Amino acid sequence: MSDTTTKTRSVTVAQRRLVLSWAGVTDVGRRRETNQDAFFAEYPLFIVADGMGGHAGGEIASQSTVKRLEAVVASGSVERGAIQGALELAVGDIADHPETTDEGTGTTLTGVFLEYEDDEPHWAALNIGDSRVYLLRDDRLVQVTTDHSVVQELIAAGKISPEEAEGHPYSNVITRAVGASELTAPDYVTLDVRVGDRFVICSDGLTKELTDYGIQHFLRENADPGAAVEAMLAAALENGGRDNVTLVIVQIAEEPSSTDEPEAE
Repeated sequence: MSDTTTKTRSVTVAQRRLVLSWAGVTDVGRRRETNQDAFFAEYPLFIVADGMGGHAGGEIASQSTVKRLEAVVASGSVERGAIQGALELAVGDIADHPETTDEGTGTTLTGVFLEYEDDEPHWAALNIGDSRVYLLRDDRLVQVTTDHSVVQELIAAGKISPEEAEGHPYSNVITRAVGASELTAPDYVTLDVRVGDRFVICSDGLTKELTDYGIQHFLRENADPGAAVEAMLAAALENGGRDNVTLVIVQIAEEPSSTDEPEAE
């Protein structure tokens, strides 16, 4: 399996010291020859991109998008306007790349970032396409993002059930992407920062192989984000690994105070 990266960062929320810890991994899977997924996980931005397009198109799209968002983090100003500007630049990069094809080259994009208002942070989840953000809060897993896909529109219209969507012939057809055309802005969902929250950010290579119950199970069984990432990847590969698999887990804990440390004997 691919190597997992794990990091931590201390932040202050409402005068409380919290610790963010996160881990991410991407894997080509069992059926694909190339990996067209990409991810970026550096405070305060955590994203996954799932590329699509003939030849090298998907890899170009996902990596171009991630590279532009890396620059936003490096600039020190991670907010919605800067993200929008970076995505517009990524669209230009994709269109101008010599290996971009006319076979629907583009990428999904989803993730979370810490956004500050009046010096207090909250989470903002963003989404374009059918990669997903899940949140485990109070031992309940919810899908934060809404897929931009044909089957999701059919579900919303009451024409098919979620169960029927899994085997639907248009299950892989998305209605929004970052690609070589005019950019559609991401959807955003704002969430408060709570101790104990755990985010799972993933491409559909994970959700094709693991149900929501399976994701929740592996979170419950693995308190460490790196261990949870590795367990989910292993399960996705064991269940078929039909697509590239990429996931990032971000979690929030209270920073231990010096008074919590055991006294030396």
